Amino acid sequence: MALGIDIGGSHITAALVDLEARTIDTHSWHRTRVNSQGSAPEIIDAWAVVINDAFRDMPADSRYIGIGMPGPFDYELGISRMKDQHKYDALYDLNVKNMLAAKLELDPSRIRFINDAGCFLQGEVFSGAGRNYQHVIGLTLGTGLGSATFHGGLAQDADRWCTPFRDGIAEDYLSTRWFVKRYQELTGKTVKDVKELTTYINTDPVVQQVFDEFAHNLADFLAGFIREESPEAIVIGGNIAQASELFFPAAVRELARRNYHMPLLVASLGEQAAILGAASIWHE
Repeated sequence: MALGIDIGGSHITAALVDLEARTIDTHSWHRTRVNSQGSAPEIIDAWAVVINDAFRDMPADSRYIGIGMPGPFDYELGISRMKDQHKYDALYDLNVKNMLAAKLELDPSRIRFINDAGCFLQGEVFSGAGRNYQHVIGLTLGTGLGSATFHGGLAQDADRWCTPFRDGIAEDYLSTRWFVKRYQELTGKTVKDVKELTTYINTDPVVQQVFDEFAHNLADFLAGFIREESPEAIVIGGNIAQASELFFPAAVRELARRNYHMPLLVASLGEQAAILGAASIWHE
């Protein structure tokens, strides 16, 4: 077993993972709000409470921790480089690994870190949609655009949200705001998000047109990503992926037209991906 932890801007989520079965012990799942603007001791103390609760009665000599941490962060040494990001500023330049280990009364070698953006794909490769592949690229499509690569070892943040694309950057065309903006341009109507837009699929033909245009944007963006990374498969997660049946077929056709035939897969783990990905650092 290892404890997988997802550190967000305002929360910590932790759960034990069976590394052989590649499954989460749901009884150990803990999620708690954290004041990321607090002092360093306050933040470390809040994390430690959740970690100890999740471990329950597990003896100290069998406790191993994998943490998905936002960047910038020195993942090898465990030193935070986050500054002026309105979260965890108090940890800047501190050795988070050593501070947390001291609070938990553990050897620092039992705590490892992974980039949180790579964590989603790490989890999907370890236990989800990408499990049968050695070379995978992943996207999370939602309010923003996340991207990651996996070539064995640990998944990495690909940081492609700001790639120049069309008249702006990739995130302008591959996020919720693009759907809202494009639907309004075509109909004059306002929708809150992609989920609401899908409710009109059977009554407004413009909705499918919007999804077809999105599929074209996605294929255009993926073509460059594929050329650089040569993946065996592509995993797509995030809220927008819940409407995959409305844009995957067109995206697959467009990629095939460019002679790219690797499978386009919907992420299968949801919020468990980050936990499984973080814990899988200990899968030997």
